[in-house]
Amino acid sequence: MSLESEVDLPGGAVLPGALPDALRAELIAFRRDMHMHPELGNQEFRTTAAIKERLERAGLKPRVLAVGTGLVCDIGVEGEQWDGGPSMLALRADIDGLPIPDTKTDCPYRSTVPDRAHACGHDVHTTVVLGAGLVLAELHRQGALPRPVRLIFQPAEEVLPGGAADAIKSGALEGVGAIIAVHCDPRVDAGRIGLREGPITSACDRLEIGLDGPGGHTARPHLTTDLVTAAARVVTDVPALVGRRFDSRSGLAITWGRVESGHAPNVIPQHAELSGTVRCLDLEAWRQAPDVVVAAIDEVANLHRAKSEINYVRGVPPVVNEPGVTELLREAMIVRRGVESVEGTEQSLGGEDFSWYLEHVPGAMARLGVRTPGERQVRDLHQGDFDVDESAITVGVELFTAAALVNGLR
Repeated sequence: MSLESEVDLPGGAVLPGALPDALRAELIAFRRDMHMHPELGNQEFRTTAAIKERLERAGLKPRVLAVGTGLVCDIGVEGEQWDGGPSMLALRADIDGLPIPDTKTDCPYRSTVPDRAHACGHDVHTTVVLGAGLVLAELHRQGALPRPVRLIFQPAEEVLPGGAADAIKSGALEGVGAIIAVHCDPRVDAGRIGLREGPITSACDRLEIGLDGPGGHTARPHLTTDLVTAAARVVTDVPALVGRRFDSRSGLAITWGRVESGHAPNVIPQHAELSGTVRCLDLEAWRQAPDVVVAAIDEVANLHRAKSEINYVRGVPPVVNEPGVTELLREAMIVRRGVESVEGTEQSLGGEDFSWYLEHVPGAMARLGVRTPGERQVRDLHQGDFDVDESAITVGVELFTAAALVNGLR
């Protein structure tokens, strides 16, 4: 692999590691193959094997995680594992797909697996980290990699509370001083990234509620527990109560996705089920949310004489970008693409388990533009027709390689 392309740095220095044309074509093919074969969280065996094979072909020694999918791989480490202290920069990708059908038409690389799709861009994230790893491995062979780098290919990002916890348990952060990631953003043009210091995503938890009562005839609701009404009041009153128990700037919101009860128009049912999500912009409010939300549900259920059973499933905290690592991404992108390639971005209400890494080490996530410049249609995330401008792969690889090199020169 030739890495003769160089990028000017301030002061006349040069930064190696621009993406060669042959590798660019290989990475697009890798992404398309992964797009055609999406695998759900903790089932990513084919994907793990493909990543492992390509890294080994490059002379690297990837290690599959203890859960059986996902892997980590060190570059610039002579032994089996790094023991030089917490100084490595980690590049993180998530490798799982979504349980939704691919609805794209006339697309030669649409999913071949029924009701499975890479509709969140994880195939791009994986390809970017793989490509960066291959470039950095070549730079290491040339003696041009100033500091070791770790690649983390994490399973099950879409499965609460996220596969990041399994990666951390497998030692993915041992020896890591900082960590970076990208997430596809269909609202940002390819060739650009969005950055933000502080919170860039939101916390996301899941609520599962069962309501029970004796049931009865709709002619005599006063003699029983009217569970349909009780469920309706939980749907409307709980978000209102919780909204008055947090600072409104915390952005805590309860949104329901499922309400089920009853089978006949003249029978008051004995059981009702509700499920939804709790999203929150603020880390401290997220930490308080379970106690406050559960208390509000119990209050409303008790008012209507319904017995409640609540399963509050802890999800992920917000991704909070550390200023120094955010600046590293900014510097790296400007070196590669110029100051106009970086734009500000807002905090998303989406959740991301990259946040768990940031409970242990400083890090930052950038929004990787994947919209073809000039395209009016926005193919949103988690939709069956989601696709990307594949030039974003080159942008992501060069961002990560530049970040690794700039970090090593600090």
